[in-house]
Amino acid sequence: MTTTIEPMPTERPRERRQRVQAAETGMAVLKGLADLGGRATLTALSAHVGEPSSKVHRYLVSLGEEGLVSQDAATQQYFLGPEAIRIGMAAMRQADPIRAAEPALVRLREALEVTCFVAVMGNKGPTIVRFEEPGLPVTVNVRVGSVLSLLWSATGRAFLGYLDERAVHAMAKEELASALPEQRGLLDAKRPIDSLREAVRAAGCACVRDVYLRGISAVAAPIRDHTGRVCAVLTALGATGGFDALETGPIAAAVRREAAAISATLGCTEPARG
Repeated sequence: MTTTIEPMPTERPRERRQRVQAAETGMAVLKGLADLGGRATLTALSAHVGEPSSKVHRYLVSLGEEGLVSQDAATQQYFLGPEAIRIGMAAMRQADPIRAAEPALVRLREALEVTCFVAVMGNKGPTIVRFEEPGLPVTVNVRVGSVLSLLWSATGRAFLGYLDERAVHAMAKEELASALPEQRGLLDAKRPIDSLREAVRAAGCACVRDVYLRGISAVAAPIRDHTGRVCAVLTALGATGGFDALETGPIAAAVRREAAAISATLGCTEPARG
C-alpha cells in the first residue's frame, strides 16, 4: 500500500501581505503608545497613529493578551504592560555607549582619515575608553585610559557644556584656578565657564585649535542615553594644518551626525541640540 503525502499548502501572497500589514499596524500602535509617554486614551492613541478607534482597539486587545499593553480600569487609559517593560529593560541592559559607538569610530576614521575616540566621565575627569587611528596616525600622547582636561580639550568641553552635575563644575573651577594666564586669556574674562558652556550648546559640539595640545585640533560632540543625559563624548582630532576645526565645517558636521546616530541607538529620542 502506497501512502501519499500531501504537500503543505503554501501561504498565498495576499495572505502574507495581510499578515505583514497586521504586524506593522500592531507595532505602530505599540510605538504610538510609547510616543505618548506610555499611557493614553483610545481616542488620543487613535488620533496619534491615524487609524479608526475600532481598529486600534482590536490591536490593543491582542497586545493586551500578550502582556504588551494593559488598561487602567479607573481611567480606561491604556499603558505599556509588563512584557513591554521586560523587553525595554533587556534593550537598556545592552545599550552600551562604547559598543554602540564602534561602527561610528570606524566610519569617521575611514571617511575623514582622522584619529577618533570615545570618552566617558570618570571620577578624575573625561577618560578615553575606545580609540581608533587612521593608516597614518597623528602622534599624540593620549591613549585608552588617558584623562583629559575639562576646560582645554574638546572632549572635556563637550561634557562641561551638557552636564549640570556639581562634581563636573567643581573640576572645571579647580582647573580654572590653576590655569596659566595665557590659558585664561582664551576664555571670557567675566563668565569663563558659563560662556564656554553656552558656546558648546549653541554649536552642538566643542571645537579646539592648538589649545590642549600644540599642533592638534579636535571636534567633540555629546552622546546621549535613553534619558537624554550625556553618557559619553565622540571626538575626532588631527594635525592642525590639515584639520578643519570649524563648527560649520565637514568634520564637525560628521561628528555631530555620528554622535546623534549613536544616541538614537541608545534610545535617545531628544533632537540633537545646536
